[in-house]
Amino acid sequence: MSEQPRRPRKPGKPYRRPQKDPVRILAFEALRAVDERDAYANLVLPPLLRKAREAGDFDARDAALATELVYGTLRRQGTYDAIIADCVDRPLREVDPPVLDVLSLGVHQLLGTRIPSHAAVSASVELARVVLGDGRAKFVNAVLRKVARDDLDGWLERVAPPYDEDPEDHLAVVHSHPRWVVSALWDSLGGGRTGIEELLAADNERPEVTLVARPGRATREELLGEEAAVPGRWSPYAVRLSEGGEPGAVEAVREGRAGVQDEGSQLVALALANAPLDGPDRRWLDGCAGPGGKAALLGALAAERGAFLLASEKQPHRAGLVARALDGNPGPYQVIAADGTRPAWRPGSFDRVLVDVPCTGLGALRRRPEARWRRRPEDLDGFAPLQRGLLRSALEAVRVGGVVAYATCSPHLAETRAVVADVLKQHPDTDLVDARPLLPDVPALGEGPDLQLWPHIHGTDAMYLALIRRTA
Repeated sequence: MSEQPRRPRKPGKPYRRPQKDPVRILAFEALRAVDERDAYANLVLPPLLRKAREAGDFDARDAALATELVYGTLRRQGTYDAIIADCVDRPLREVDPPVLDVLSLGVHQLLGTRIPSHAAVSASVELARVVLGDGRAKFVNAVLRKVARDDLDGWLERVAPPYDEDPEDHLAVVHSHPRWVVSALWDSLGGGRTGIEELLAADNERPEVTLVARPGRATREELLGEEAAVPGRWSPYAVRLSEGGEPGAVEAVREGRAGVQDEGSQLVALALANAPLDGPDRRWLDGCAGPGGKAALLGALAAERGAFLLASEKQPHRAGLVARALDGNPGPYQVIAADGTRPAWRPGSFDRVLVDVPCTGLGALRRRPEARWRRRPEDLDGFAPLQRGLLRSALEAVRVGGVVAYATCSPHLAETRAVVADVLKQHPDTDLVDARPLLPDVPALGEGPDLQLWPHIHGTDAMYLALIRRTA
């Protein structure tokens, strides 16, 4: 049998298998989870990194790069979308989401990191070949080569409207926030251009990890003995970990004697604990205790005075997190799963009450950058009845002479002063307490009597606090 002649090879380059890059594949998987499942990056990324380390694919530098790619891309998504839109011949909504994720990762490497342009394009095209296929990789290559022709400042000059013509849209594109969020934050600041630009820029900075030494269980001095640890700015219990510091490596954190907690949250708890009372100081309530950070600090502060803390959380699984945070508290406490708007306690039962109400989370955009793209103005209407209901219940739970702390991780006026003003109209038996003197070392807390913390001023989440005393 004669040998069959071989087929002639088609002219052109020989096929080359795409090179798999574990770092960029992991970053892509995290972005897809955020987009497809409405997951949060701070919940999705750690298990992915842990799995990669256990498989031997990652070292510390790889983990740091993957983290920067995910968070950097999410923070600058609005800016990058505007740039990509200028480089494609169709509306962005017609670009497949996985393709858009690869493009966004590539644009971040080109415009938001020190990765050389040729390496950023090459790595992104290889990623596209692995996760999208050769056909769409050519599209990614073409778009990123257009992006690589200019730097970020040049692109912003091209795609952002001039400030004088449309200041809110200009800031929205330049600082990568939805326009309605820019408008809301600007109203809350009540200031000029400098304040809003500093705030929006701070939202795009990577926040430090802050620990809290829970009184009676750990000391700040103990935490300062850890590598990369420096004192907090305002709270006597706060310790900041510089870049690369890992909370899980801290013994006190592993044992629950310390925890990860933004300094703004610590200050809210401290202000309530420091508020002057008329009468006894024996029973405290955290009416929205999940996931347990403030409850753990309040419980420790209450224990120092021999006071009892009741921590209530509506969702049973979050009540479990509260119980874990309070486990080992040196003083008496109880954790229950209960709806704060349908109290499981008698009116007037408590001396101090905290309600840190559910909200849009616009004060924590540094930590959850994807939240800015998920929230809508209509979400405010959904939260409003709950926020007012929780504050009303808190005022009924406190005794005459006791103090209620209304707190929220949002500076939006509709979630802060508007809620307090509406509820207090129905409660003439209350007075606002000036909260600012209770945090004497913290500057620029606002006009009072409530207080507002800011990322660009205080280095904290944008926590709001109003203290209310029951007078009759």
